[in-house]
Amino acid sequence: MEYLISCNHVNYTYHTLQGETPALCDIDFQVKEGEFISIVGPSGCGKSTLLSLLCGILQPSDGSILFKDEPISEKNRFGIGYMLQHDHLFEWRSVYKNILLGLEIQKKLSKETKQEALSLLETYGLSQFKDAKPSQLSGGMRQRAALIRTLLLHPDLLLLDEPFSALDYQTRLQVGDDIGSIIRESKKTAILVTHDLSEAVSLGDRVIVLNALPASVKAIVPMDFPSDLSPLSRRNTSQFKEYFNLIWKELNENG
Repeated sequence: MEYLISCNHVNYTYHTLQGETPALCDIDFQVKEGEFISIVGPSGCGKSTLLSLLCGILQPSDGSILFKDEPISEKNRFGIGYMLQHDHLFEWRSVYKNILLGLEIQKKLSKETKQEALSLLETYGLSQFKDAKPSQLSGGMRQRAALIRTLLLHPDLLLLDEPFSALDYQTRLQVGDDIGSIIRESKKTAILVTHDLSEAVSLGDRVIVLNALPASVKAIVPMDFPSDLSPLSRRNTSQFKEYFNLIWKELNENG
């Protein structure tokens, strides 16, 4: 298995009563195990549509998407975790009960998985809030709880759809640093969709730049930072500004 997930010349068209609307055009990229990929593009260009294709919610109009060398299906889609912009924690459940929800749905609750949940709460600084309601947590804590809920299912691939965009700027910086570091430490493969170029550069191993609707891949920019730098530390390097300006230029050039 050379790539964990491959997006091979994918097109996608929305069909409505008013006609057809092309959303994605010849999207082609591959992701190796352990990579963190950031995807940026103009607002409304189809970034979230692409994530829906990558997790099997939608099917390509043309082309193929392979996960572990096989088409995405009911058999293998549980290996893909999806973290949304909103944490979707239920107020009537405690934090601990919320992070167990995915395990309950997949019928994987056991003494061992419950203990793992408690261990992750401890590791990521939420153990003292395990019996709290979500409304008692800060926005950053809620996102960490949502990530723990996803990690408990042991996904091979994490899809992140602007998971920090609802947070204020200072919290967003810290939570992005925390969650980016958690994902790297756990050696997970991740694909992040974001409209924040600084976030894309600070978190990604590569940044994929999409054109306006219908989206196509305009550029793929590799990030070359020292491996021991945290996402927040990357922002203080000379390379950060260079990558930011390069991606800004790609986004704002015509063609």
